[in-house]
Amino acid sequence: MTFRVAVVGAGPAGIYASDILSRALPGTEIDLFDRLPAPYGLVRYGVAPDHPRIKAIVGALDKILARGDIRLVGNVEIGDAENGLSVAELGRYYDAVVLATGAIRDADLPIPGIDLPGSFGAADFVSWYDAHPDYPSAWPLEAREIAVIGAGNVALDVARMLAKHPRDLASTEIPEQVMRGLEASPVTDVHVFARRGPAQAKFSPLELRELGHVPDVDVLVDPEDFQFDAGSEEAMASSNQTKQVVATLMDWALVDPSASTASRRIHLHFLHRPVEVLGGVDDDGVTRVAGLRTERTELVGDGTARGTGVLVDTPVQAVYRAVGYFGSPVPGVPFDDARGVIPNAGGRVLDDAGRPVPGLYATGWIKRGPVGLIGSTKSDAQETIRHLSEDLASGIALGSTPRSDEDVVEVLASRGIPVVTWEGWELLQAHERALGAEQGRERVKVTTRQEMTDISRGARV
Repeated sequence: MTFRVAVVGAGPAGIYASDILSRALPGTEIDLFDRLPAPYGLVRYGVAPDHPRIKAIVGALDKILARGDIRLVGNVEIGDAENGLSVAELGRYYDAVVLATGAIRDADLPIPGIDLPGSFGAADFVSWYDAHPDYPSAWPLEAREIAVIGAGNVALDVARMLAKHPRDLASTEIPEQVMRGLEASPVTDVHVFARRGPAQAKFSPLELRELGHVPDVDVLVDPEDFQFDAGSEEAMASSNQTKQVVATLMDWALVDPSASTASRRIHLHFLHRPVEVLGGVDDDGVTRVAGLRTERTELVGDGTARGTGVLVDTPVQAVYRAVGYFGSPVPGVPFDDARGVIPNAGGRVLDDAGRPVPGLYATGWIKRGPVGLIGSTKSDAQETIRHLSEDLASGIALGSTPRSDEDVVEVLASRGIPVVTWEGWELLQAHERALGAEQGRERVKVTTRQEMTDISRGARV
């Protein structure tokens, strides 16, 4: 018997799971679903346009899908019978389903004032500058002084994109509407706040060093923000990356502030815990973001921090929270609202009673939370596919009735759903590259879902 498996989510997690499955069970029919007309998830819509090294992973993912043993089924919503298929319907056509839907929402930051106008989630901003088709084409860039809350690479990406002069992004795939929005920005200062010390920051050394090479942007670090405890010393001794991050930050802390002459500045603040977004009434009588209040913290010996009671107010007109991503539920699938993941044991989805749901699996960030890089995603997928393979061999499958051999793409077409296939993605990719070639760039993204779908289906080339 030939097995049929649906993988939901065409980002790296879903593609790696599909690839591992195709090798573990040769001959398995694998359909890779995505709700967007284009694959690659956060690699396409979650990486800053000035990161070509990271985006190069698209080439590796392309090679996997170009083999032809994994069928891309794009522009289909799983969990929504009107625009795709419900999870229950999948049981009619597939022996197993792997959910690799990722985590694209901003995690909450429950402090007073966080919902004021001028307060944004970093994930939403990233989706805007990456031209995600489900986000507005305009973004309110009106602040001269901006706060970014977070101590990871997303916080650095947001700070860099806010501070960088648009002319230095002209050679990237940045969309025109994003370029125009950034050109109108009056920003002069971007403040990044981390609640712990330099040795606890989650920046990668390369990402951090890139800040120091942004033209006409100075990076400022206050020496008073440097504090190290036993936990910090242990972190630096055990991790070369942590040691490099601290060394880079120390170099910036030793720079004489009077030597900073750039027109824009990025300030990195450590040992500052955000406690309130401050509001002020603007000329139109609307209460908007006017500042960020932080509490000075101190390390307690093990790398954790406690408050000192000392409050600091920093005037800003916009706040971006970059405190992590959070998963979204898939209708018809158990979901852990507290952790933002699908409850599972080694990738086997668990019901409310903690029992495995036959034929239902999870991998990637929706399985383990938004942590880890590509290497973690691959090992994560291997665990999930191992359990899936064991279950199929034991006769454990998703549906309670015999599987239909109908072609799902034909079923979707009969409902008027404009499916985008691999061949359609190749049309869209060729179109974007042609647009880029006209401007001396690698590609220029098509930004609306309708146009993406039309091009992919041959209506516009």
